[in-house]
Amino acid sequence: MVAGGASDTGGVKPMAIAGRMVRERERLIGMTSDERAWRKQWLKDQELHHGPRKVLALELELNNPIKRFYRAPLDKVCSVLTPALGFQRAFTVRYWTGKALLALTGLYAGAYYFKYNQNDWTRKGGWRVISSRKACVPGDEGYPKVSDRSAPADYAARGFKESPL
Repeated sequence: MVAGGASDTGGVKPMAIAGRMVRERERLIGMTSDERAWRKQWLKDQELHHGPRKVLALELELNNPIKRFYRAPLDKVCSVLTPALGFQRAFTVRYWTGKALLALTGLYAGAYYFKYNQNDWTRKGGWRVISSRKACVPGDEGYPKVSDRSAPADYAARGFKESPL
């Protein structure tokens, strides 16, 4: 019974379609050739999963033209590798190659951005990298360490003093 008093079968009495061969002891007693054929067919009918089927019309429906365009190179690599490696390994190579290329593109884009968009006195935006002074405590050589900034213009200069202008 399901919660709330409803039945699992919708009010219809359940019917066993497996017959007496559902129990292992019954099968061990002995089966006729008709019962064996019936049991074989019944087991085959229980298989709900068939192998993967590729339906071209469904692929075209699910993947828009832009997605098909950017997937085409790695799909071609996968189809070339499939006879040698098998579909699962070829698809794994395809998957991780795509991820590695995306990561590499991200790294190159980040390196480009950090290299050519630095925060200096000529622009308002960009990444600003600030390094702290090295700590100097009593007992260290050179204590007390005097700051290398002596004039007010040395603070927040953002590269103005080093500029050739």
